[in-house]
This record gives sequence, structure tokens and C-alpha cells, in this order.
Amino acid sequence: MKARKVSRPSSASQRGPAKLWQLRLYVAGQTPKSLAAFSNLKTICESHLQSRYRIEVIDLVERPQLSKGDQIFAIPTLVRKLPQPVRKIIGDLSDTKRVLVGLDLRPDD
Repeated sequence: MKARKVSRPSSASQRGPAKLWQLRLYVAGQTPKSLAAFSNLKTICESHLQSRYRIEVIDLVERPQLSKGDQIFAIPTLVRKLPQPVRKIIGDLSDTKRVLVGLDLRPDD
């Protein structure tokens, strides 16, 4: 799996300008866990962030040196770069409630 970006253009919401969420997913090749993490992340982003997110996938098999910048020691790992503060979630992101709490998101009521 090559490093890639999945972008959704930033848009204004009814409550004012929307925050752009910058997320970085570290994976190791196209393993079942890596693929599940990416799929789960896209689903969560589409459900809770609509068009206000950017995902960068970094494959540490191809670019292991990139793990140092975010101090990655387990994979898959999701790093929320923006909005601040930086947050990390380890695993395949299948527990949606845990991911939402980890990202400091609240489900729409």
C-alpha cells in the first residue's frame, strides 16, 4: 500500500466555517488489519466529518523512516494531526465508539 491522500474539500457548515481534520493512518502493507483500518476510517469520516477531512495513508513497509516523526511503534495507528492536540489510536478502528472518543468527535444527535 503506497502513501496516498484521500481528500475531501473543506466546506462551510451552517454553524460557520468547518474545521479541516488532517488524519494520518500508518499501515504495513495490504494486510487484513491495514485494509480494515482504512475502510473503517473512511466510513467514520464520511459519517461524522462529511467533507471536512483529509486522510494520508503511510505504508511503513515502503517508507519505514516516516514512523519516527509521529513516534509510531504499533500498526495500524491513526494520528489526528489537526485539529490540535495530536491524538493517536492504535488498531483496526473497528470499535466506532472508541474511535469517536479517541478523536474527540461526538455522534450527530
